[in-house]
Order: sequence, then structure tokens, then C-alpha cells
Amino acid sequence: MTTTATQAGLAVELTDLTRVYGSVRALDGFTLHLTPGELVALLGPSGCGKTTALRILAGLDQPTSGRVEVGGRDLTRVPANKRDMGMVFQAYSLFPHLTALENVAFGLRMRRVGSGERRRRAGEALELVGLSPLAGRYAGEMSGGQKQRVALARALAIRPSVLLLDEPLSALDARVRAQLREEIRRIQLEVGTTAVFVTHDQEEALAVADEVGVMSAGSLEQLAAPQEVYDRPATPFVAEFVGLTSRVPAVAQDGLARTAGGEVPLLPGSAEHGNVELLVRPEAVVVSGDESGTGAPGRVVHTSFLGALARITLATDAGELLAQLPAVAATGLGPGTTVTWRLTTAPALAVPVRS
Repeated sequence: MTTTATQAGLAVELTDLTRVYGSVRALDGFTLHLTPGELVALLGPSGCGKTTALRILAGLDQPTSGRVEVGGRDLTRVPANKRDMGMVFQAYSLFPHLTALENVAFGLRMRRVGSGERRRRAGEALELVGLSPLAGRYAGEMSGGQKQRVALARALAIRPSVLLLDEPLSALDARVRAQLREEIRRIQLEVGTTAVFVTHDQEEALAVADEVGVMSAGSLEQLAAPQEVYDRPATPFVAEFVGLTSRVPAVAQDGLARTAGGEVPLLPGSAEHGNVELLVRPEAVVVSGDESGTGAPGRVVHTSFLGALARITLATDAGELLAQLPAVAATGLGPGTTVTWRLTTAPALAVPVRS
């Protein structure tokens, strides 16, 4: 591949960042470490501080306190144009009077790269995102997905040590989003740059990242590999924000939660004694249409078919439960069907009973 695809990323250290706007603490002791070439997705609801953290890393905002280091260099007070970072925004931010090639070359021109080298590197970046045939097109002649590829190529053309992506896919339809997130991951791995990807879409975060940082109220609730965040949530917020959960009444003792649907091992951080609520994933609920089967009784309220999978809402003595199973296994389990249910032995988080 081209020289664009050989740029090594740098380590990133954000240490104890706070950002206060009047009475609002947008960041509250936020700390994050990225190893060279790693992609971390910051995931959380609106207002949790994820975009503020990204803007401080980019140099577009200043922390109230804390430290920003990239490659061992303190950049906390270094202006954005001196930080060697590429940024991709939700809104593309392309110049309508410039062609795709000219848009990609714009950052190089600002860095006083010569015209010949500028065209070569812009062409390489367009090739990397698969848009070489559209080099002469203007923004108004391209689809949303094509525009976002141009924006990505523009960020890559400067050969950044750190690539920052702020909700880059939220303006696109579902099919294009899924396709482009895979392309972004492929390119990031090929180029080798360190990357921070901000999103409120949990599926997006889990699909592209080496690690997912789940944020709430300006700080990290958990930073871990996608599967660990999903299977072993560290806090109730993570358990309920990432994926779907049902609350199952249980009694906790000796590292186990005893429920109507069986015993379940407790995850670290669980409430360990007495009456609790177990936060259970849909795939941990096993449903049988055989009323004589082992388990507790329930009744199907609703069945949603999701292609190869089906999601079933059950009314039970333990409250409403969500179950997920292969669609073929859900055949005949329509509303009103009497079933039995039990829980798998997948570890789950137990929380105090809500008052």
C-alpha cells in the first residue's frame, strides 16, 4: 500500500480531566489511556461528556484541570493546529466549491505541502477509502456515505498520529452505517493510527472498538473489551445502558443469586446478601413451550422476529422478562402461549431492590 498506510499511532494519556461550564461539570476526573494503534470507542448518553473529552484531546477546548499527553508529550495547552490529529465530524464539513480531491488536499495545503506532493497524498487517501473514481466530483454530486468517506480521507491525508471521530455515522441510514463502520475499522487497522470514536450507538461501539469506554456524568464507568463490557458489566449503569436487561427478583448469598428460574453466579460489584434484583441479558433466559419442562411458568406477551433471532416478552411471577432465542425455536410461541422459563448459568450483576 501507499505511505499513507504506514503511519504509526502514538500512545494517548488523558489524566484526571475536569471541564466545568458554570454549574455544569461536563468532565469529572476523566482518565483514559490508549496504546499506540488502539481504537477506543467512547459510548454514553447525550450529555455524558464524551464529545467534551474528544474536543479537549483535539485542542478545540481546554480542560479546567487535568493533563493531555500524546506520545509522551504534554499537549494540554498546545493549540489544535499543532497537535498532528485528524478529525472526522458528523456533518462532513466539506467545501461545496471544491472537488473530492481538493477537499482531501485542503489540510495538506494548510500545512504548506507542495502541490505535487499534495495531489499525490490526497490521491492515496482517496484510494484508501475506495473513492479514486470520484476524485473530480463535488460534494453536491455525492451521497452521504461518499461524503463521509471523503471526510475520512481528508483526515487521513495529513497522516495523523491520532484520528478522532465524533459521531461520524449518525447522519447515515442503517445499511450505510454498518458498511462504513466496517470500512473505518479496516482502514484504521491498515493505517495503524491511534483512534478515538465517539458514539451513542452501542452496536456501533461494540462492533468497531478494541476497547469500549462507557461514560456517565463526565467519568468512565467501565473501560474494557467489547465482549467484557457486555458479558461482565462493572456497574448497574453499564449493565442497563449496554444491551437489554431484565430485573429478576433474587436472594443473594455465598456468591450466588437464587431466582425462580434457577441459581446464577454473581459478578464482582454485585450486592452480595439478601433480597436483590438480578440484571439478566435476554439470551440468558431459556424458554420452552413444553409446560411440563423444568423451570418457572410464564406467558408470552409479545414476539418480535429479528431475522435469525426472535425476542420474546414474557409475563411471569418474577415480573416481565425479555428472552432471545433462534427464530426457528420461537415458532408457535405467539401471544398468550403458556411456557416455562429458566436462567442459564451466565454470571450476572445483582443490585439492591429499588425502593
